[in-house]
Parts: sequence; structure tokens; C-alpha cells
Amino acid sequence: MKITVVGTGYVGLVTGTCFAETGNDVTCVDIDKNKIDKLTKGEITIYEPGLEKIFLRNLKENRLRFTTNLGEGVKDAAIIFLALPTPPGEDGSADLKYILGVADDLGKMLTDYKVIIDKSTVPVGTAEKVQAAIAKNYKGEFDVVSNPEFLREGVAVDDFMKPDRVVIGTNSERARKVMGDLYAPFVRQGNPVIFMDERSAELTKYAANSFLATKISFMNEVARLCEKLGADVDMVRRGIGSDDRIGKRFLFPGIGYGGSCFPKDVQALVKSSSEVNYDFEILNAVMKVNEDQKLHLIPGIKKYFNNNLAGKHFALWGLAFKPNTDDIREAPALYMIDELTKAGATVTAFDPEAMKNVKGVIGDKITYAENQYDALKEADALIIATEWNEFRTPDFSKITSSLKNKAVFDGRNLFDLAAMKELGFHYQSVGRATVN
Repeated sequence: MKITVVGTGYVGLVTGTCFAETGNDVTCVDIDKNKIDKLTKGEITIYEPGLEKIFLRNLKENRLRFTTNLGEGVKDAAIIFLALPTPPGEDGSADLKYILGVADDLGKMLTDYKVIIDKSTVPVGTAEKVQAAIAKNYKGEFDVVSNPEFLREGVAVDDFMKPDRVVIGTNSERARKVMGDLYAPFVRQGNPVIFMDERSAELTKYAANSFLATKISFMNEVARLCEKLGADVDMVRRGIGSDDRIGKRFLFPGIGYGGSCFPKDVQALVKSSSEVNYDFEILNAVMKVNEDQKLHLIPGIKKYFNNNLAGKHFALWGLAFKPNTDDIREAPALYMIDELTKAGATVTAFDPEAMKNVKGVIGDKITYAENQYDALKEADALIIATEWNEFRTPDFSKITSSLKNKAVFDGRNLFDLAAMKELGFHYQSVGRATVN
């Protein structure tokens, strides 16, 4: 099939590359000429494990092309994906200006039947708005479909190539046939393609992410309670996660969720609810818990240093909101950096992938190390904000020799309590006893 993907951000680039991998002819469109030039030359613009290999293969085979010209991309395409940003407005609502702007342009370009697909995460009713925007200038036949993505950063290629389900919102039999054929190579093992109406598909994405965010915030609340009651959240997690009604995933306590999806989608669902006079009380609580959790380690750090962080220097391992990505959107590390520097402390950070992005946002507010051990030099304590695998089994003798104090504040519960006690560390984690 001839496919056009409008937008070459995280979702658009993964979508276009993976469709090319199954033999489709894919053109990706973006207004950012610098980005398009890089992609055309084979320079991938996001970090996502496994993506670069298939990106380069399909670029070489000429199944994957890039342009800034929307008309060129649309001309021969049978299917047009809209993978455009929907940033949150000040009131939490999703901003549809990019999607509706492209929809308006499409209405001036279409000459025959095409399927236009909302791949971005969008509020309920967006398909109808896209339909209306196109129809202003084009009176021929076309269909607008909602096809939300369920990609997890760090494993997005596997998620796309082997989805546990594909959700497609359309009431058009013609579009249903096109979409069924398009996704057939990805569901050969029998995972479901679930057809529904457009509004239900739009809500499905928000509901899914909001439920997962709720699980995370619930376990972080349980972790706080464990600290007060003398229980161990890891034991509680295992105890409830073995119940198949609950499941093991998204039950790990930590310092809150971040990234491009959960914060934005929870906020947007709350806003959509308020617009129809419904108070989504659970999700308001989820957001409040998550905001508090990002700074959960700070009181313990202040207590250890007698409530005076002025002049103290901290090593920080991890800047991305999760491992295996360079995404720093709503990353808890950034909130802690802000709190520590406001208190007069300094920070040296290391992250395998995200340092460039952080420097682009906060510049020289902190210093950056070439590796995790260089970050420890002259530091008063170590803070861990992201659970990269290389942080899980460090050389503790190097940590001991580098730190001024044997103090580790771990927001991801990487280490065993008994082992840290035996090594003589002051070790604070989340939902477990602090050892000395």
C-alpha cells in the first residue's frame, strides 16, 4: 500500500518505519526541513532501541522517504496517517491546531478517495472535527478513522510489529476493509483487531493510559503507607501482583510517572470530563499523588543533611523519565534538580541517552559527566532517578571511594536492603525501611 505519515516525531517515525518494514511504500512528511534532511541522509532523530536498523534498511530499499511537501506526500497515497503533536494547553485540554491545520490543507489537495487516520492521541470528537475540516474544501469521498497508538518508549518497535491489540474506530465498511488489510501482517498470531466507533476508539486510548497511571499512583500511595507502618512495598507488590485479576505490571513504586503520554493523557481526560460536567475524582487524585511523588526523596535528603543543602553537591544517575529512552518530558529528575538547586545545592548528572536533551532545556544549571562514576566525584551523596540496567549492579567500592558520605537515595529501588546495610550505606528507597 502507499502510505503517507504526516509528522515525524516519536509516533510518526516509528509508525512509518514499521509499515515500510512490511513492504508498504511510505512517505513521511514534516515541516521541519532540518529534521527531514537528517532523516533523508540516514540520521535517525530519536532514540528507540531496534528502530535504527529497520529505518536504515527501508531507507536503503527506498520503501521509506521523507519530504517537507505535503502535496507530494498526499498525491499517490491511499492512506494518510496524522501523527502530529497534541500538546496540553494551560487548562489541560489537548491542542488540536496542528491536526486541524493539516486537515484543512488536505481538503484543498484531495482528488480521490483516501482514508485519513488519526494516529495521535486526541480527545473524543476529534474525528468529527477532522472530517468537517476536510469537507469544507473537498466534496468527494473520504473516511476519517481513529487508530490510537499504544507504543511504549523503549519497546516501541516490538509493540508495533507484534501488537497485543489494534483498535480501529470507524463506521465505514470501506475504511474497515482497508484497515483490516493494512494490519493483517501484524496480527498473524491471532491478536485481535478491535473495530468500534470513532468516539469509543478515541476514549479507549485515554482510558488505557489513565488506568495505568492510576496503578502507578496507587502503588506509590501504598509505598508511602509502607514507610509509615514498617511494611515492605516489594513484598506487598509481589503479594498482590500474583493475583491475575491485578497482574504484575505497573506495580513498581518509584518517584512518579513522566513522559509524553501519561501526564498529558490523564490531564486531557480530566479536562474532557469537566467539559461535560463530570468530575473525574479518581484521576484528579492520581495527578496530585504523582506530583507529590516526584519529590518524595527530597525530605529524606534534607533530613540527612540537617535541613541545610546549601553548598552540598549531589551525583544524579538518570535523567530520562524511564530507561531505554532519551525522553525527558515530565521526568522526575528535572523536578528534583530544580528543588535541589533552589536549596543551594549543585548537581552532576549522568544518563546514557538523555543528557543532550536535558542540556537543551536547562543548559548549564547542572554539570554532566561522561560516565556514571565520574558523576560521583566530590559528591556528598548519590541520587538515582532512572532505572537504567547499568545502574543495577554498580561497583560499590567506586561509589564508596568517590562519595564524601556513604549515602544513596534511590527513587527506583534498585538495590537490596540487606546488602546495602552490610556495605555500610545510608540507603533510602521508596516504600521500604531506610537502612544505615
